[in-house]
Amino acid sequence: MSHIHENPKKLIARVRRISGQMASIERAIAEQAECGEVLQQLAAVRGAVNGLILQVMEGHLTSHVADRSDARQQDELAPVLAVLRTYMK
Repeated sequence: MSHIHENPKKLIARVRRISGQMASIERAIAEQAECGEVLQQLAAVRGAVNGLILQVMEGHLTSHVADRSDARQQDELAPVLAVLRTYMK
């Protein structure tokens, strides 16, 4: 079973929050909000999308790329995940 299907509620909740943030940006633009406000909202969406990408990527790497039962592979994957977490912030 895919890691995405193990706990879809959390992923769906994140996607829905992002969708709400995008709707807020659409309203801000339609209401001619200040550029700074829109940029701040866009940055928040980018952060939320990066968090979602990271969550799915971590699950993929730990579930499909490295063998979960192989401690050595999981140990080798740990620094890669640390770099990804830092990069995606």
